[in-house]
Amino acid sequence: MSIPGKLVIITAKVHEYLLAAFTQRGYELRYEPEISYEALLLLIDQAYGLIVTTRLPIDKVMIDRASQLQWIGRLGSGMELIDTEYAEARGIRCVSSPEGNRTAVAEHALGMLLGLMHKINSSGKEIAAGKWIREANRGIELTGKTVGIFGYGNTGSALATLLSAFDVTILAYDKYIFGFGGTRVKEASPEQIYRYADVISFHLPLTAETSWLADANFFSRLEQKPFIINTSRGGIIDTSALVGALKSGQVVGAGLDVLENEKLPTYTQSEQEQLDYLIQQPNVLLTPHIAGYSTEAFYKMSAVIIEKLGI
Repeated sequence: MSIPGKLVIITAKVHEYLLAAFTQRGYELRYEPEISYEALLLLIDQAYGLIVTTRLPIDKVMIDRASQLQWIGRLGSGMELIDTEYAEARGIRCVSSPEGNRTAVAEHALGMLLGLMHKINSSGKEIAAGKWIREANRGIELTGKTVGIFGYGNTGSALATLLSAFDVTILAYDKYIFGFGGTRVKEASPEQIYRYADVISFHLPLTAETSWLADANFFSRLEQKPFIINTSRGGIIDTSALVGALKSGQVVGAGLDVLENEKLPTYTQSEQEQLDYLIQQPNVLLTPHIAGYSTEAFYKMSAVIIEKLGI
């Protein structure tokens, strides 16, 4: 039997565990994985709880309509689409579940890096085209290199843990986290990463501070011509600047699980030209924002939300 007045609206595809957990505890559910922003506006005044991902903005307009809302659960990491400050000022609790997909993101970042360094994807495409080329596909070993990590939260630290299996130097910078350095990871300044890193991996939320962090000036300061890996948010990198850095050789390759604009049908001519360039490069790997979308993470993100909400 459901609890009167305790409606939970779920706005994304979720693991069945989450649905079962709410049902077993008596909550009324509206499972609306394709709901639009406009349709949610019409329902939000009935909601006791709200589950979201990265698809819908939960802004002041939405929050003002949410007269009964007690909490917002974000599956995954990154709260940039939720006006958390305004929500919490209205007494609405906001929680996320980065612990649920941090391992998946870290594995994906490492997989992209190794794939680029050893030319796995590009040489496979050559074979599919009837070409058997060895000398030009000589790889580069990760062992012995210096890896720079921007952002040492859940996914950044998870990547560092995976990298401990390799003989690498790890330089990590986080503006808001301190005291994490040790024998395996060295706390570093951005300048040290610019100077020494053979690989740079981004693990940052998208905020006013981090938007276009990697711009033309950023790439011009890199001394080792590193590989660039981004499994966080597309807006961290200025795509035009990255294209320029690839063309000039300021970076040797890039692995992108995220793009500035992930709605491909809406692309302007300029955006399409940039994407076409990236697709055509053998030293670029692109994936459709799936780093944190493993089978295991799909379950764990739901489990973490339930635990954090105390349901």
